[in-house]
Amino acid sequence: MRYEFLVGLRYTRSRKRAQGRNRFISFISLVSMLGTGLGVAALIVVLSVMNGFQEELRTRILGVASHIQVTGYDGDLELWQRVAQQASQHARVVATAPYVQEQAMLAFDDSVRGTMVRGVLPADEERVADFAQYMRAGSLDNLQAGGYGVVLGRDLAFALRVGMGDRLTLIAPQGMVTPAAVVPRVRQFEVVGIFEAGMFEYDSGLALVHMRDAQVLYRMGDAVSGVRLKTDDLFAAPRIARELAGMIDVPGMVNDWTRSHANFFRAVQLEKTMMTIILFLIVAVAAFNIVSTLVMAVQEKYADIAILRTLGASPGSIMVVFVLQGAIIGVVGLVAGVVGGLLLANNLDVVIPAIEAVTGATLWNKEIYYISELPSKVLPSDVITITSLSFVLTLLATLYPSWRASRVNPAEALRYE
Repeated sequence: MRYEFLVGLRYTRSRKRAQGRNRFISFISLVSMLGTGLGVAALIVVLSVMNGFQEELRTRILGVASHIQVTGYDGDLELWQRVAQQASQHARVVATAPYVQEQAMLAFDDSVRGTMVRGVLPADEERVADFAQYMRAGSLDNLQAGGYGVVLGRDLAFALRVGMGDRLTLIAPQGMVTPAAVVPRVRQFEVVGIFEAGMFEYDSGLALVHMRDAQVLYRMGDAVSGVRLKTDDLFAAPRIARELAGMIDVPGMVNDWTRSHANFFRAVQLEKTMMTIILFLIVAVAAFNIVSTLVMAVQEKYADIAILRTLGASPGSIMVVFVLQGAIIGVVGLVAGVVGGLLLANNLDVVIPAIEAVTGATLWNKEIYYISELPSKVLPSDVITITSLSFVLTLLATLYPSWRASRVNPAEALRYE
């Protein structure tokens, strides 16, 4: 083992009888380790949460929405069967489903809520969405043409205070013109199912009815609002949408999920980038502590450095000693940060409820964050990037103090010893 490593390790630790300034230097070294570990752990946890949030948000949105949708320019799509047939000819489109989407008011006793009404064909809808796994009561198959049944989101049903079998009133904005006034169209619907997608936007504002009932209620005839498509790879949806735009000869618009929900994912990506930059400042502060530690160590070890030089140590060896001292501080902090960060990121489902139980505070409100639980996904690439950048930053922090140490003149340092 090279003596530079032994001396650097010795300088990092406090000797048993060391007092005063030497102990203070060791304390600063410990603070630097803790700062590096804290910064690395915070980065791993935050990026894991952001990754999990992004994936969970995408999964839940696409579990209720669609990869691609084709809609009419004026809101109605007349030749939807032709659109579905032409879209199905694409090798990467695995399912199609027509739908009607309009706004309405739902009323039950004294409760009234505005909602989005989506008319669907249950058999087709199951192939492009994941409502089957979200159903908490009833089934999507309970929607029958002419039966006027409705499937509500859990939060919407709770707000209206309705349960299975209750009959509520659906008020459509399109009215009937009478000699007295314009009267809104009103229809009684029976609750035949309740779903919980885990995303507040849908659980509190979406009602599903049979497509034929929606066509009758909104006077659409045989037209629909559009056709929803599912692809074999959701990340290929933008390219598939562009290809479908050239294949479908029916006038309409082709949109994929990255455009229809772009604001969500841009916001998440922006927040992830900014949080990464901000949390790297913690590592930067720890690096500045390393600079302080080494500068003080060099001042303290002037005589030791001079003795090493007189024994034949080169300036390069002296520089290596202090680079190794700073690197040891950084590596210990990095290892502690990575281990702590991974443990915390992989056990957030236990840690967050425990903190909420102790403090009584709500750390994760689904009305704000759109999903009902805190997700976490650790990406090896993120861990490698964080560790590499932090280690490089630590090494850079050691260069100037180490260079100063290598420039010590033995004669000057030993003059008053």
